[in-house]
Amino acid sequence: MAPAALTAQSESSVSQPPTPSLKMNGPPTDFPLIPATASSSRPQEVLDAPLREEFAFDPIEEAIEAFARGEFVVVMDDEGRENEGDLIVAGSALSTQKMAWMIKHSSGYICVALPGDRLEELAIPMMVPENEDRHRTAYTVTVDYKHGTTTGISAHDRALTVRALASPHASPSWFSRPGHMVPLRARPGGVLTRRGHTESAIDLCEIAGLPRAGVLCELVEDDEEGSMMRRDGCRRFADRWGLKMISVEMLAWWREEHQQQKDSACRYVGVAPCSGWGAHREAGYQRSANSMHQMQARP
Repeated sequence: MAPAALTAQSESSVSQPPTPSLKMNGPPTDFPLIPATASSSRPQEVLDAPLREEFAFDPIEEAIEAFARGEFVVVMDDEGRENEGDLIVAGSALSTQKMAWMIKHSSGYICVALPGDRLEELAIPMMVPENEDRHRTAYTVTVDYKHGTTTGISAHDRALTVRALASPHASPSWFSRPGHMVPLRARPGGVLTRRGHTESAIDLCEIAGLPRAGVLCELVEDDEEGSMMRRDGCRRFADRWGLKMISVEMLAWWREEHQQQKDSACRYVGVAPCSGWGAHREAGYQRSANSMHQMQARP
């Protein structure tokens, strides 16, 4: 059965957050979690997690349902790309406790993916004019939320900055630059345009009907070198903490399949194919599906 969040609204529909109560003399010092049912608690360790006999991802529908509840998901990219797993969570659902847990188990370089038009509205420019990053990760100028924060680096301050960035009521003057949160500019078209964690974070928010601000960071091993966590390590970590694990390719496959269904429905009622994600279908449904099955089959 499809998740309620997917059937109750269209993919382009995003739930509207409640307007934060403004102080008499300025912007709010807090933002409620969205969805309202999201827990502020960090993930709980599963003490008797069963050992897997072979690797497998979780069903993507289950991951989307978990994400829509405000939970973390683990997202792997291709082994021929970064070969990394990222923790991703909706920015609107990120509490202080969740941020502290995320910092502890990741590289700590926490980023928040935002659409380009929202970054322009908030007057957050690119970090450098010439991007030389190997994967063209689109880093912007760093920011802190000005109100209700101190140094900006604590879990409380970073979580509050993220929730402020996720709020449609935020304005450029609410943020100081530079800061301690790292916004990333997601490409239009999401994972069908770029197979990256940045675009995965925005797509998950969009699919789940949450504000389009996704928080992400790379998982690292708890060893002396702090090495990057690879596929099997990410699977063990997800099982240990009761998290769902998917891949970027699975998300691309899900989007392709559902856009095809949407376009077919539009043609059935005699209108042009639906706009939005369908415009990027050239990325290839079959390629996405094949890549997903290949990742599942790897030893």
